[in-house]
Amino acid sequence: MKTHYQILIVGGGTAGIMVAAQLKNENASLDIGLIDPSDTHYYQPAWTLVGANTYDFDKTARTMSSLIPKGVEWIKESVTEFAPDKNTLKTDKDKTISYDFLVVCPGLRMAPELVKGLKEAMDTGVVCSNYTNPHHTWDTLKDFKGGTALFSMPTTPIKCGGAPQKIMYLADDHFRKTGVRDKTDIVFAIPGGVIFAVKPIADTLMTVVDRKDINVRFFHKLVEVDPKEKIAWYEIDKDISAGGCVVMSDDDTKTLDKEIQYNYKDVKVTQKDGRYGIHFDMMHLAPPQASPHFVAQSPLATPEGWLSVDDKTMQHTKYKNIFGLGDVAQLPTAKTGAAIRKQAPVVVSNLLSMIQNNTLTGDTYNGYSSCPLVTGYGKMVLAEFDYSKEFKPDPKLKGFPFFLNDSSKEHWRLWILKKYALPYLYWNKMMKGVRV
Repeated sequence: MKTHYQILIVGGGTAGIMVAAQLKNENASLDIGLIDPSDTHYYQPAWTLVGANTYDFDKTARTMSSLIPKGVEWIKESVTEFAPDKNTLKTDKDKTISYDFLVVCPGLRMAPELVKGLKEAMDTGVVCSNYTNPHHTWDTLKDFKGGTALFSMPTTPIKCGGAPQKIMYLADDHFRKTGVRDKTDIVFAIPGGVIFAVKPIADTLMTVVDRKDINVRFFHKLVEVDPKEKIAWYEIDKDISAGGCVVMSDDDTKTLDKEIQYNYKDVKVTQKDGRYGIHFDMMHLAPPQASPHFVAQSPLATPEGWLSVDDKTMQHTKYKNIFGLGDVAQLPTAKTGAAIRKQAPVVVSNLLSMIQNNTLTGDTYNGYSSCPLVTGYGKMVLAEFDYSKEFKPDPKLKGFPFFLNDSSKEHWRLWILKKYALPYLYWNKMMKGVRV
């Protein structure tokens, strides 16, 4: 293995493979190394469908060796330390590798340790997550016999902020099919005050909530999970002591009034030490997520631990020969593969311009991201937006023959997009470096 590369890419996920492939498509003679220890690359957007037993998990996986572009050297190691002032990094094999230009895109990591008890509870018993083990999610849904089905999300940034509610809508459909829905309360506890940040999408989702009779609990910050007692403990960010928001019951429990809820359900809620414990019979959650330690603890990170890049050019805010993209980057938009689809060409064009002219091209990223929000078996909404958080469909997607004029509404055609067209686009276009 060499110890110096013209371009070094850290991460072999969606961002790393796309950038490597696009660079090679532009200039096959570029000297590129790609660092990633994984043997397998996963198409994670399909894991929501795997968790609802409507997609084959094996089809979400490809070998890393089959995806790394020809002419790119795969360094099957892990980065442990960056030394950007020296244009070097270290790996877990105690190797020092130098570069002329660096692209940082290692994704993020699951951080269940940020919620007390969650690390022990994850993927065991009736606590499940599509983010880590969609097989266990399906087992949990399949075995559920009724009671309180709790769906939750953390306060940290996460991959695809809509994913925690997609599986909830699919679970509702499944419970109806198996005859347990009439003895089930579905509760969606979220830290924010709206179900989705883009208003037209939020409006549609609230009609789904109405149709499916789901209780949404706002301002709920998950702080602890007790898998033995089946209680999820929350702190309420909004002041619930004012205006009679708390209603006393006849025993030692308190329930939260409708002021911070929608479609109230009288599920068991215990108050203790200023926290509210929702009792559950099954729980699905997105675990807290964070930047990889080797990024968070490096000179490349923001105070919050994410990679510091200009939100338009994708160039590092301090080191001009470093670019970053994907989930690790601190950008004010959703962390999705669709965002990377728009970020990668900006990185590639600006990086090539820096190599040739030591200047940027003027190409910029506008914050585009999208979230395919599955609302049931055979139904989907496609949330598309940019830094403005306004609903802005991508004109390129409108070229699909089955697309709709208004993708903010549920439709079966969008389900076809999610289940069939997007995986095809991913494996056959995006991973090949085709700009789509």
